[in-house]
Amino acid sequence: MPVRVAAVLATLTASLGLAPISAAPVFTDVCVSNDARAMELSGLVATSTGYVAVNDSNFDPSRIRIFFLDRSCKVTRTLGYPTAARDPEDLAVGPDGTLWVADIGDNVTSDTHRSTVAVWRVPDSGSPVINRLTYPDGSHDAEAMLINGDGRPVIVTKETSGVSSIYTTTGPLQPNTANGVPLTKVGEFKPQPTGVINPFGLIGEELVTGAATSPDHHRVALRTYAAAYEWDVPDGDVVKAITGKAPRYTPLPDEVQGESIAYTTDGAAFLTVSDRSDSPVTIRRVTPGTQPATSPPPSPTAAAAGTTERTSPLSGIPIWVTIGVAAVGLVLAALGFIGVRRTRRA
Repeated sequence: MPVRVAAVLATLTASLGLAPISAAPVFTDVCVSNDARAMELSGLVATSTGYVAVNDSNFDPSRIRIFFLDRSCKVTRTLGYPTAARDPEDLAVGPDGTLWVADIGDNVTSDTHRSTVAVWRVPDSGSPVINRLTYPDGSHDAEAMLINGDGRPVIVTKETSGVSSIYTTTGPLQPNTANGVPLTKVGEFKPQPTGVINPFGLIGEELVTGAATSPDHHRVALRTYAAAYEWDVPDGDVVKAITGKAPRYTPLPDEVQGESIAYTTDGAAFLTVSDRSDSPVTIRRVTPGTQPATSPPPSPTAAAAGTTERTSPLSGIPIWVTIGVAAVGLVLAALGFIGVRRTRRA
C-alpha cells in the first residue's frame, strides 16, 4: 500500500507540474543484516564496535529484544526485557554514556491505549531497568526520544496533525514504580513540507519517527519518513534548541518505512534503517545537510502584480490546487499508514 500511495502522489505531482523542492539524498549502504530476529528495527545507535538496535514487534513479546550488531551488521548477542516491553521505538545515549530504550509507542490502531509509557536503562551487565512515565493530557503515540544535558528524557510525539508535542519529566526517574513519574509539555515542533519522496507521501513529511544525539552531545536531530532536522545544542538544553532555533535540513533515503536515525561514532554522518518486517535490513549513511529548514518566500512575480490569490510556498501555483492534491494525498497516505500498522499487529 505505501508504494502505491507514493506512486499515486508522484503521478499527481507530475501532472500538476510540481516538483520536490529538495534534491535526492546522496547515501551509501553501510551493511546489511539477513538475521530474521533483527527485523522491524525502530531504534538505532552506533558504538565503537558496531551498532545497538531495538525492534518494536508486538505480536510476540519474546521477540521484542535489544540487538547488538558488529560493524558488518551481524547480530553478536541479544538482550531481553525482564518484563514484557510494550512498544520500544527509539534508543538514546545519555551524557554519562548510559543507554536508554524508549518504550513509548502507542499505535493509533490500538484498541487499548497505554496509561503509562516507559524508558528502560540498559546496564553494562544484567537486565534492563524500567522507569515508567505518565502524560498530563492523555495518551500519545511517540517514536522519538532524546536525553537532555541534565539526564532527563525528552519525548517528541508522533502526531497526524503535523505538530508534535515535546515532553520531559517533572522530577527524577523512579525505577520499577507502577504509577510513573509525571511528564510535562515543554514545547512543540512542526516539520516543514519538503517534497522528499517517501512511502507515505505528504503525511510522511509530518510524522516524527526518530531522534539522535551526536557523540559530543552538541547536536541533536529529529527525523520524519522523509527528512532529518538538526540543531546545535551548545549548552545541553535540548528543548531550548528545538523550540528556539531554526534547524538544518537533510533529505533521507526513500526506505520502505524508515523510522530510525543515529549519528556515526565520529558525528560526521547520519545512519538510517528501515522498520520493515522482511529481510534484508540495510543500514544507510547520509551526510547531514547545511540548508536551513525554511519554506521559500512567495513568488516575487505574484507579489509585484499585487494579486490577491494565495499561492503555495512549495510551487507558486494557486493554493486551492495544492490543497486539493494535499487532501487526496493525505487520505491515500493515511490508508497506507494504517494498513502497514495493522499488518504489523496481525
